[in-house]
Amino acid sequence: MSEDYEKTTRGIRVSVRSFYLEDQSEPDESHFVWAYRVKIENQGRETVQLLRRTWQITDARGKTQRVHGAGVVGEQPLLEPGESYEYTSGTPLDTPSGFMVGAYHMIAPGSGETFDVAIPAFSLDSPHQVGRVH
Repeated sequence: MSEDYEKTTRGIRVSVRSFYLEDQSEPDESHFVWAYRVKIENQGRETVQLLRRTWQITDARGKTQRVHGAGVVGEQPLLEPGESYEYTSGTPLDTPSGFMVGAYHMIAPGSGETFDVAIPAFSLDSPHQVGRVH
């Protein structure tokens, strides 16, 4: 059963849930795939826009890859106070478990101030791992 991981930074709440994709994974070939659903909620008082993202994806061997890019799933959502944005993405690993953590790089268009919003660390678990790593 998957659980939600949540973190709030400056009134921006990020919650993540990951799902192991059995049908896209090939355990015999060390290919494991997960989807993750992210919800970003603006619980603050100012409008914010997500400009860029940074992820750290770590596999069960401790190998970490860093992923930087503009927006999320090709978008740079603008969130008024009280609005939320959800998207689903995915990642492959060559180990049966791992974890991800990251940050969204935001701007408050009203003031021009930029700031980072933490993405909580979350586990990528599959039925093929031996014991739980996290």
